[in-house]
Amino acid sequence: NPKFKFIVDNASIVTADGMPLAKSFNFLYNIKQERIAGMDILPDLIMEADLKNIKCFFYGGTEETLLMTNKFVKDNYPNLQFDSYSPPFKKLSELEEIEIFEKINDFGPQLLFVSLGCPKQEIWMQKMYGKINACMIGIGGALPVMVGAQKRAPLWMQNYSLEWLFRFIQEPKRLFKRYAYTNSKFIYLLL
Repeated sequence: NPKFKFIVDNASIVTADGMPLAKSFNFLYNIKQERIAGMDILPDLIMEADLKNIKCFFYGGTEETLLMTNKFVKDNYPNLQFDSYSPPFKKLSELEEIEIFEKINDFGPQLLFVSLGCPKQEIWMQKMYGKINACMIGIGGALPVMVGAQKRAPLWMQNYSLEWLFRFIQEPKRLFKRYAYTNSKFIYLLL
């Protein structure tokens, strides 16, 4: 996807959030790349934000997930200043987009965690670049895992590049087309 390639190529920071991607660096270039998963960095960033009085905003996810997020953060990081918003599951009008980035900017977060899934979150962050005055971090499905709405794959599955399979078993209807297409295409392009 040329549009998505442009977004990734022009992002401030890009990480390998997926063991198959991280391992492909070694396969292709003999470079040992550590996996940098949103599920691993999100709790660390929130803990640091709590310690250093950094305001956070959670954008994306369902209303239910954000209610669980609010409880989780209040229980575990009582000093963290944060807000959240679950956008409607539809294409937003220009007016709705303006209202959203004004709401975020009015709160004044330094960190904005975007949980829309790939590639939707990357496209949204690129569109909001320069409009939102915060460091935007795409965290994919990390939020529901962090707050306990979903389980994370056991460590052995993570280490053997099978976390995708664990997620698929939890949400087969939602992830079948995505994994059947993207995993096959990834292997084809890798080879």
